[in-house]
Amino acid sequence: MLKTRVMTAAVLLAGFVSALFLLPQNGWIAFCAVFLGLSAWEWGALMALAAVGRSIYSIFLVGLFVLPGILETSVTNGRYAPAWVYYVAGSFWIVLVPLWIGWRQRIDGRALLLAVGAIVLVPAFAAMVDLRSIHPSLLIAVLGTVWVSDTAAYFAGRRLGRRKLAPSISPGKTWEGVAGALAAVGIYALAWAGLGAPGHTSAWPAAMRVAVTWILPVLLGLAVVGMIGDLFESLIKRQAGVKDSGTLLPGHGGILDRIDASVAMLPLAVLAFMR
Repeated sequence: MLKTRVMTAAVLLAGFVSALFLLPQNGWIAFCAVFLGLSAWEWGALMALAAVGRSIYSIFLVGLFVLPGILETSVTNGRYAPAWVYYVAGSFWIVLVPLWIGWRQRIDGRALLLAVGAIVLVPAFAAMVDLRSIHPSLLIAVLGTVWVSDTAAYFAGRRLGRRKLAPSISPGKTWEGVAGALAAVGIYALAWAGLGAPGHTSAWPAAMRVAVTWILPVLLGLAVVGMIGDLFESLIKRQAGVKDSGTLLPGHGGILDRIDASVAMLPLAVLAFMR
């Protein structure tokens, strides 16, 4: 299983990095649209939609995603998506989802959950377009926060984990894993600030040259929001009665299983870096 997971991750990373640096803007938008459609298909399955319903839902969300490009909103606000999209998504993740997780009650309104899917997915993929427009390296660095956090949480939890974080939602997560994740992200933030120090390297994008007093709380905050996203998807899967969101990625499950933390923190990353 571990070998399969590693091979799948390597293929995904190679494809992602190639698309990120080689595709033109419209090609990158199309790339994101494909993965948005597949993610929406999985979300529709979690909502017990039939194949036709999932197809309609996926097409609808992809339509919402490409709409800013059609309307050329970036001409007026400098972003691919309007700022209010990110504020709505950020408020959802910071305010509503923690309350939802704390409440832990089953919500049976399918229409409501499908609307939630739009809030979860569309702003996140729009954020991938906006962050890349600043610099591809910025998008990788932001996603690196999630990768560092997830990896550290896994190993710290396995070795030191005693106290369960949310046993009724995700029994494998522990407070010790959270502490390990935040410590690793803190080190990552220090490295980011060091590499972006004035005069260190001319190749470092201007948007990434930040003071440690700014980047440290930002990355720690993004890491926490990513953990909230992870727990939220676990809650949705538990309500649907499934372990994984899909079977598309061997050894990993579905696409939603891989991007659950990223979709939560990406809209907030846009607000932090597109100043």
